[in-house]
Amino acid sequence: MTNIFVDGPASECARRAALYRGDLVIHSPKPSALALAELARDALEEAFAPYDPREAQYHFDVDDYAAILGRVKPAFIHDPRCKSLIASLMAEIGEDPDQTYFDVPRLRSATAKGYLTTGIAYAFHPHRDTWYSAPLAQVNWWFPVYDIEPDNGLAFHPRYFDRPVRNSSATYNYYRWNAQSRGTAASMVGTDTREQPKPLDDVELDPQIRVIAPVGGLLSFSGNQLHSSVPNTSPVTRFSIDFRTVSITDLADRIGAVNVDCACTGTTLRDFVRCTTLEPLPDDIVALYDDDSSKEYATLVYEPATD
Repeated sequence: MTNIFVDGPASECARRAALYRGDLVIHSPKPSALALAELARDALEEAFAPYDPREAQYHFDVDDYAAILGRVKPAFIHDPRCKSLIASLMAEIGEDPDQTYFDVPRLRSATAKGYLTTGIAYAFHPHRDTWYSAPLAQVNWWFPVYDIEPDNGLAFHPRYFDRPVRNSSATYNYYRWNAQSRGTAASMVGTDTREQPKPLDDVELDPQIRVIAPVGGLLSFSGNQLHSSVPNTSPVTRFSIDFRTVSITDLADRIGAVNVDCACTGTTLRDFVRCTTLEPLPDDIVALYDDDSSKEYATLVYEPATD
């Protein structure tokens, strides 16, 4: 059974424990989340001017649209204001910013009616983040930039939280992904040839949970939660922000969700930085979750190409 908590449980340890059990936690909009959403809207509105970003897909050739996203999304990811706002946001929610580490915030889009569902606007099939070398102690945070509807958000498939799904995660190595695939998203228009972990059997999408949060209303869930992009049948593009956190205490104590079906290699933990100092996780913590594949590939941390 999946429980849905609104603005609770009160303690951060109890919240994480609930997420590791497969529950969902919804947080009312916080000032820093609203500021992040505003920052994203400003960037999108400048990039797609004079059009409303939610309707811009009707005014651009798909290649030009993808090129615009290919500029605005990385710029948002690397805006130093985002890192500062995430640190503030964790404090507003009640997470210990000194013990909490986060990865870069990502600006996501789901265009309407199948206009662009590959590459830079990838429409995610049912998946767990843990299939992508994420730690079992990972907490995902997601919130909309504009108002959303039931037909353009996220769907959760909770019956699979503790039930294995036959999948191709054994073929996925995070360091190989960094070296060969991560930087090619903007070029994948129409067809996405990047190999990503997927279910190998049909997934029963129902029953499913769709949480409709207000702008800046945060949804948190375990990285082990099976979820997917809702096919966007609304008339507008959905824009959202997501990022991930880990507690260094939980990592050190090996606390997290139970691995029921993940067989990927490598680890994303080198991507995480401390809220208070932006220092990476200590090497001894990363080593607890790494494997010999780190010796095979040079790209342990992705660095975007620069001109």
